[in-house]
Amino acid sequence: MVALVSQENMVALVSRTGRHLQRYYKGRRQVVGCIPYRYSEEARELEVLVISSQKSDRMLFPKGGWEMDESITEAASRETVEEAGVRGIIERELGKWSFKSKTHDTYYDGYMFPLLVREQLDFWPEKKFRQRKWMSVQEAREVCQHWWMKEALDKFVSRLT
Repeated sequence: MVALVSQENMVALVSRTGRHLQRYYKGRRQVVGCIPYRYSEEARELEVLVISSQKSDRMLFPKGGWEMDESITEAASRETVEEAGVRGIIERELGKWSFKSKTHDTYYDGYMFPLLVREQLDFWPEKKFRQRKWMSVQEAREVCQHWWMKEALDKFVSRLT
């Protein structure tokens, strides 16, 4: 028996690695990320998805390098699938933040987008390395390790109200 599977439902189970294709602007690495969200019918509130850092149990939103062969939204979508295992609709950019890396002695430009989650995958490239958790906006604000991601979350919430 042969089964046909649509490629749109396929996910590469390997994350892109290395920085040779990464975008830089004026010496700053360009990173993109998403705030995955849904409306919980049970809790009747907005929920956002946070993930654990690969290096610790601290929580953040999915983000990573914007590569030369992709648009900014393609990069945001790819990073969200790789790190959080969700897909959905990317909405209008929340903004750009400049920050200094805590682990590398360099500055980055970070762009964030809301992503309305339409599909949560059982298997994704970084499943073995990360935890993911749905939580309220207030909980996410408390646990998120990056100030600039908290600002992006605040901007997203104010856009909705």
